[in-house]
Amino acid sequence: MAASKPLQSKKNLTRFTYETAAFEGWRLCISCKGSTFTKYYSDKKFGSGKKSLAAAEAGLASLKALLTASKLVDGKLPATTVKKADKLLKEAV
Repeated sequence: MAASKPLQSKKNLTRFTYETAAFEGWRLCISCKGSTFTKYYSDKKFGSGKKSLAAAEAGLASLKALLTASKLVDGKLPATTVKKADKLLKEAV
């Protein structure tokens, strides 16, 4: 039986697996035009590393779609977009 390949970090998604830490899972972190958005997806909450990765990837896709569609104000994201992004991440599964 082949050993399973360890899950590896990807752009905007960082894998956290520390034997001594309380958290194991994925961190979504994206910076755009002066704003940074972060959300953690726990393996414990989603049942496995692959399931938490799928949730993190879905959250990242939604967030990127929102940020891409946003119009900039003075080279930065408008406050309404930042609030929408924060709400989107808060309500994400």
